[in-house]
Amino acid sequence: MTALLAAQRVLPIGLGGRRAWLLIERNLFVYRSGWLVLLSGFFEPLFYLLSIGFGIGGMVGDVPGPNGELIPYAVFVAPALLATASMNGAIAESTFNVFFKLNYAKTYDAVLSTPMAPGDVALGEIGWAVIRSSLYAIGFMVVILVMQLVQSPWAVFAIPAAMLMSFAFAAVGMAATTFMRSWQDFDLINIVIMPLFLFSGTFFPITSYPPALQLVVALTPLYQGVDLLRSLILGHIDATLLFHVVYLVVMGLAGLAVVARRLDRLLLK
Repeated sequence: MTALLAAQRVLPIGLGGRRAWLLIERNLFVYRSGWLVLLSGFFEPLFYLLSIGFGIGGMVGDVPGPNGELIPYAVFVAPALLATASMNGAIAESTFNVFFKLNYAKTYDAVLSTPMAPGDVALGEIGWAVIRSSLYAIGFMVVILVMQLVQSPWAVFAIPAAMLMSFAFAAVGMAATTFMRSWQDFDLINIVIMPLFLFSGTFFPITSYPPALQLVVALTPLYQGVDLLRSLILGHIDATLLFHVVYLVVMGLAGLAVVARRLDRLLLK
C-alpha cells in the first residue's frame, strides 16, 4: 500500500506529465551533439548477433525454442539480444547519467528552481530512458526482420514489450542510483547486470540447468523480458506471457515508487 501511494504521488505531478516532457526535451537537445553515444548502443547487440548467433551458431546448430521445437540458433538468440539491448539502454541512462546529474552537474537543483517538482524529474528521466532504449529496440528489430529471423506476425508486439522492459529496468535502475554514494558503488550494478545477461536464457535454454536453478532463473527480471520477446517473435503465445507482463509492470511501478520517495528526500532536504 505504501508503494502504491508513493507511485500515485508521482503520476499526477506535472499536469499530466507535460512538465516531465520538458525534461525529456532537454535530453533530446543535449544528445543532438552526442548522437554517436546513442548509436553505439545499437551496435553492441548487433555484434553479438553476428559473432555468436551466426558465428558460433554455425557450430551449435538447432536448439529448443519456447515450445520445445528445434529452431536455428540465430533465431533463438536474436530476441534475447533485443531484450538485453532494451535493458542496457535503460540501465545506462537511469544509473550513470542520473548519478552524474544528481551529484556533480547539479542539474536537478536547477530544474527545481522552475515550477517542476521531484516527481516530474522522476517521470522525465525514466521517460527519456525508455525512449533511448526503444530506439535500440526499433533499430535491432529492423535488423532481425531484414535477416529473416522473425517467425510470427505476433512480433508486432515486440516493440511495446521492449518498451515495457525499458520502463521496468529504468525505474529500478534510477531507484538504485538514488542510494549510490560514489562511482565505486556502480560495481554493484555490473555485478547484477552481467549474470543476468549471461544466464537468463540469452544464449542457451534454461532447461540446461538443474530444476532448482531453472526456477531461480525463471524468476529473474531479464528472463521475463527474454521469454516474452522470444515467444512473441516466434509466435508461441500462452498464459505465461501475461505473467511476464504483470511482473514487469509491478517491477516498474515499485521502482517508480522508490524514486518518488528518494527524490523528495534528496532534492528537497
